Amino acid sequence: MTKKDLLEKAAIVQRDRETYAIAPQTPGGIVTPDMLRKIADVAEKYGASAIKLTSAQRACIVGLKEEDIDNAWNDLGMKPAAAIGLCVRSVKICPGTTFCKRGQQDSVALGLALDEKYHGMQLPSKFKIAVSGCMNSCSEPAIKDIGIMGTPKGYTLMVGGNAGIRPRLGDIIAEELNEEEVMELVDRIISFYKTHTKKWRIGRVIDEMGLEKFKKEIGL
Repeated sequence: MTKKDLLEKAAIVQRDRETYAIAPQTPGGIVTPDMLRKIADVAEKYGASAIKLTSAQRACIVGLKEEDIDNAWNDLGMKPAAAIGLCVRSVKICPGTTFCKRGQQDSVALGLALDEKYHGMQLPSKFKIAVSGCMNSCSEPAIKDIGIMGTPKGYTLMVGGNAGIRPRLGDIIAEELNEEEVMELVDRIISFYKTHTKKWRIGRVIDEMGLEKFKKEIGL
């Protein structure tokens, strides 16, 4: 398949260059028993080699034949995750006050709102977001392009983090934010980044222009 075909089918070519993986979108990794059964049934029906639980909080069906991809998606009846391409790939969410005894902020509600608004949005480079409900940072916000960390006094917002071959910790640009303030600031960051022409992660953009100039560009 061509790169365009892979994007259209939301398929990821595997190491053998013959089989593919697909990843249904499961925001925050929160799923129902029915969703899990569907994923398992489709994997079994089309002879998948595995179901891989990914770091992006998804259940990826691995080892599908090319001719089975469309039928697998039809059987799932689920929206594909933006697992490839230059876009907002994932919003990683910890359990927060919804489930976790240590939660200090409602990371699930905030994370799902961010996922609804930004997941799959086309940007100059791949882009990852994380929301944690406390300072244990289980969703790893410090190494995401935008990282949001809950504290007893509100949210701390970091920008420019990434892992990979040249890891970078995100820069803290705002603290003690409420949910509305987080959403508004994230919108300003992404609006600025969308205008950038170079296919760089936002951390590299910040390193090139300087943190203070970046903060000025987004109105801080």
